[in-house]
Amino acid sequence: MNQNHVVFLSYDGMTDPLGQSQVIPYLRGLSAKGFKITIISFEKKERFKKFESSINSLLHSCLIDWEPLIYHASPPVFSTLYDIWRMNKAVKKLHRNRPISIVHCRSYITSLVGQQFKAKHGIPFLFDMRAFYADERVDGGLWNLRNPLFNFIFSYFKKKETEFLNQADYTISLTNSGRNIIHSWNKLTKQPIPIEVIPCCADLTHFDYNRITESELLPYYQKLALAPKTNTITPDTPLVISYLGSLGTWYMEKEMFSFFKTLKKTYSNAKFLLITMDSPSEIIRKALMHGLQEDDLRIIAGQRQEVPFLISLSHFSLFFIQPFFSKQGSSPTKHGEILGLGIPVICNSGVGDIKEIVQSTNSGLLVEEFTEESYQKTINQIPELLKRPKQQFREAAFKWYSLETGIERYFKVYSQIVSPQGKWGNG
Repeated sequence: MNQNHVVFLSYDGMTDPLGQSQVIPYLRGLSAKGFKITIISFEKKERFKKFESSINSLLHSCLIDWEPLIYHASPPVFSTLYDIWRMNKAVKKLHRNRPISIVHCRSYITSLVGQQFKAKHGIPFLFDMRAFYADERVDGGLWNLRNPLFNFIFSYFKKKETEFLNQADYTISLTNSGRNIIHSWNKLTKQPIPIEVIPCCADLTHFDYNRITESELLPYYQKLALAPKTNTITPDTPLVISYLGSLGTWYMEKEMFSFFKTLKKTYSNAKFLLITMDSPSEIIRKALMHGLQEDDLRIIAGQRQEVPFLISLSHFSLFFIQPFFSKQGSSPTKHGEILGLGIPVICNSGVGDIKEIVQSTNSGLLVEEFTEESYQKTINQIPELLKRPKQQFREAAFKWYSLETGIERYFKVYSQIVSPQGKWGNG
């Protein structure tokens, strides 16, 4: 069988949690649909040593080839240029051994290679942009534009962004909001350029409350000194509010602590469960600065297999994200995972398609302003929110974040790129 050969380029590692949740599940599905997949990824040394064997076995079992390269973090900029050179070299070698049908580039750095390879060899290039990368780096404080070097890099990637969108055979956006922004740009030729929207989907077989029993949750309640959930919500109910993932950068820890402090005025027995790899001592230090007590917090670094159980301890989950321009193109991975477990969310608007998702599915509450008055308005709606059936939240996850739907959308894009009848078609 003459399979179309797709080379998937990722500057994130397959041994990273992100690679395991947001790359491999899609590629397994596409491999099962008949595409020959080769992954070139950049792996952090320590994680690679620890997880190389398990990831290699997983990928081998679904007939995916893997060409891992070691990621270099220093010196800044020059190490990235070196990695790009190595990636380009690896793609050339692959193409000599087995002709490539599509170069699938995850985000902007890998797209430098895909764009160049298309120009030299005419190989179709898929720009899987994720979010607005250059703007995101500035918004997150990672690139200070007062620094001439970062100012130059920002301008370079904004120019490249336009080139990628103009030259790619197809573009993937995480959000409808991001797609609409791109389709409004008159600097792009042949508008509307072909874009498919595929959010950060969740493995809803892994994040499924139907697979979790109360007896399995009991050890976690005991370990964290939390009271089991009840159906009746009163001011004395020991509500548990969860947060999943790292804090800082784009996540608004100050505002989330302030929200919880306001929540405590109504629900004095509430606890804030943080499921994160971040330093517990640093989290406690910041929480104390915002008027919380150490006993208000429960902090645990759950592994992926434990996360569904830990989230399930909570009545609802909270996340506030900086509503920058760059975040219009963002899709929080945690959103689909939380909803899949039948847990509603409390979050802010101004980020990707979050507002549309929450409002259209009645799967949570939106905070419109970061003020005590706005927080209290939201908190007053919690009893009604928690009366909604868990299945309603899980259905919202299937509507917006189904992994199977994501795989089908990627399959559609791959098929349109490799098929002469496939050009172009708009997502």
